[in-house]
Amino acid sequence: MRSFLNIILLLTIQFVIAQNPSMEVLDTNFSKGSLNYKQTITLNDVVKFHGHLCDGLVVGFLGAKEALYKLYPDGLVDRTNTRIISKSSPCLTDVAIYLTGGRYQFNTFFVSYSINYIYIIQRISDGKAFGVNLKPGIKPTEIDRLGNLANDKKLYACELDELRKLEEAFSKKMLDGNPKDDFIIEEIFNFSWKPQLQNNFPKIDTINKNSLPCH
Repeated sequence: MRSFLNIILLLTIQFVIAQNPSMEVLDTNFSKGSLNYKQTITLNDVVKFHGHLCDGLVVGFLGAKEALYKLYPDGLVDRTNTRIISKSSPCLTDVAIYLTGGRYQFNTFFVSYSINYIYIIQRISDGKAFGVNLKPGIKPTEIDRLGNLANDKKLYACELDELRKLEEAFSKKMLDGNPKDDFIIEEIFNFSWKPQLQNNFPKIDTINKNSLPCH
């Protein structure tokens, strides 16, 4: 039975990877160059940067893309004119950095618990900003319940497998759906960029790295 479930899980992962949403970005064409280099960034690119595919990565990619296209309605995101604030999730922060090119040392990225969104994304040139959130009820509450237990190392290996299956199913649902139906993209008027420096956020995606396999 468990072998059958593992096959279903593998097929779900392969489906999610095959979906591979993308976005177009604009960058400078070399280290001292002009702004004319267009390229495509995909979800699979971010997976390689992050280390694995997960529901947080899917949510972050789709939500950030929706907000970025509000700022750049022609569909070409100017990464030299964009900055982002992220909640502390390793998945969300890796998406934020990869999609926007934001970095703390250049005053284009920081992490904050205090924002009321998963992201706040701002166009630097005119200050226009949008907040990103999942709509209530989109994410199954069981994922957060089990995820919180996993963060406290209170799940056994087979329970971690169950959590993974829930996350993979949720990822598939998000990729199958229309992001416009799943996210609230809210303009934030007169938003003031006030960077914060904090480096003691928990890296929750490695907490259970020494967990034994489920038998």
